[in-house]
Amino acid sequence: MLDKLVLATLPYVPRPVMRRLASRYIAGEKLEEALAKLADLARRGYPGILDILGEHVADADAARAAARSYAQAAAAVANAKLDAYVSVKPTHLGLLLDEELCLHLYSGLATRCREIGLRVRVEMEDHPTTDATLRVFEALRKSFDNVGIVLQSRLLRTPADIDALTPGPLDVRLVKGIYLEPATIAHVDPEPIRAAYVVCARRLLVRGARLGFATHDDGLAERCLLEVRAADAAPDRYEFQVLLGVREELWARWKDAGHTVRVYVPFGPEWRAYSQRRLRKNPQILRHVMRDALGLGPSK
Repeated sequence: MLDKLVLATLPYVPRPVMRRLASRYIAGEKLEEALAKLADLARRGYPGILDILGEHVADADAARAAARSYAQAAAAVANAKLDAYVSVKPTHLGLLLDEELCLHLYSGLATRCREIGLRVRVEMEDHPTTDATLRVFEALRKSFDNVGIVLQSRLLRTPADIDALTPGPLDVRLVKGIYLEPATIAHVDPEPIRAAYVVCARRLLVRGARLGFATHDDGLAERCLLEVRAADAAPDRYEFQVLLGVREELWARWKDAGHTVRVYVPFGPEWRAYSQRRLRKNPQILRHVMRDALGLGPSK
């Protein structure tokens, strides 16, 4: 009931108040602000991931505009000599409008990023887009070695999806999954999601993938490190990936232990719409943000 009440009021929260709430977790509205944040993180020893906020574009022109913005952002990252790559949602490049257009736009971006020495990450969204996203990713892998994917342990299908990926180099950001999915297709309780995460990590390590453990769950991280040791994976085959503003004391602990910690830095003028959509999709995020803001630590 409390979640519903708070979520219902979000559209009426004044912009300055909402912006202050979001400022810890979103770098800003402009590319210059995101680059400044990436540079600050680099000085502290953290490489980055750059995400332009946006999804579910309304038409092909908007998808093309998003691709141009990503190309501009990638060039700026390369010019600044920052250790970072770009991460792109398929529906931001028009996946739901035209799969071929989406593939074409990803291909153009991957080509540009390859020229300047950057990687591109194909993100994963809610379950109706999973098949198309994997098709786009597999098509990209035929021509590009600088493209990675996101996989979600929450989905029951993910171990089979891992096994179905064609042989060859593989770069995966492994997440629990932000979208609340039906119990018929997804794990819905915390421990089964964690257990599935470990199973997916083991499968990926066995097939030689490079892994980004995207988590703020330190217990889960320890379980994944056991899998890394069991697979005798070299230090350059895995890293931790964290969200801007979330549990920074954990970043420092992992970095001090010798692990690479890469920070996900979202920015863009659609920060408010993005934040509200995410909170509606998963009220647990709101509870997490509130607990973090009050210094209570994460809810497991």
